[in-house]
Amino acid sequence: MQTAATVAEVREQVRAWKREGLTIGLVPTMGFLHEGHKSLIVRAAAENDRVVVSDFVNPTQFGPTEDLESYPRDFDRDCKLCEEAGAALVFHPDPSEMYAPNACTYVNMDELTHELCGLTRPIHFRGVCTVVSKLFNIVCPDRAYFGQKDAQQLAVIRRMVRDLNFGIQIVGCPIIREEDGLAKSSRNTYLSAEERVAALCLSRAVFAGQKMVEEGERDAATVLDAMRAIIEAEPLAKIDYVKMVDFENIVQIEKIGDEPVLCAMAVYIGKTRLIDNFIFDPKA
Repeated sequence: MQTAATVAEVREQVRAWKREGLTIGLVPTMGFLHEGHKSLIVRAAAENDRVVVSDFVNPTQFGPTEDLESYPRDFDRDCKLCEEAGAALVFHPDPSEMYAPNACTYVNMDELTHELCGLTRPIHFRGVCTVVSKLFNIVCPDRAYFGQKDAQQLAVIRRMVRDLNFGIQIVGCPIIREEDGLAKSSRNTYLSAEERVAALCLSRAVFAGQKMVEEGERDAATVLDAMRAIIEAEPLAKIDYVKMVDFENIVQIEKIGDEPVLCAMAVYIGKTRLIDNFIFDPKA
């Protein structure tokens, strides 16, 4: 496995692979990798000849009061996981390599970013769309892999790829959970032992809501009320949002119809903001 710190290095390697007729998968990450990331890399390695993993804490998707400086980092550990999972190249640039000092060009999406995380983190998806577009231009992958845990991000990237005519297949992959149900996240490391137990209210709410929907409940408010009650029973939890939206357009709905829906939440456990969700497709 190779590592690269510059755009030029990545482009040179990708050109060599493409001359050989090889297919390329991209797994964009912010590092501090866990089993969820590993599952993306393993799938990408199974479906492509070469896999590039980006390991970059993107500053443009963090607000001024968010955890950019304290976001966990461990590049050596990341490289070991990437190699075990089948990655061929890890791209680990400095912010100065990705953003010129006077950079003023961004990729900004309307509509899909007005709800859920976009409502409470107003610059977040501008940063996500910008950095992912840059990675697509640098790596030129055939496929790119994103986890369902960041479900709004997955919907946003799919729409961006459609709207901007990127010739890339976006592959969504299932949430990977701890044995007790907590969705794996780099931010789980922020939790104290007491908070780690409290955080299970998210997955309990998700599983309860999903069960209600799968058993036939179609009223969004009924499902959301039951989920909120589970979270509100935990003293250390503070709800940012618990909402049900049309998964394609990220618009709140009152009733589940024939199209896929996303039931998503963001909850503070102490000072740590965690997300979880389930997707329900009536046609599946």
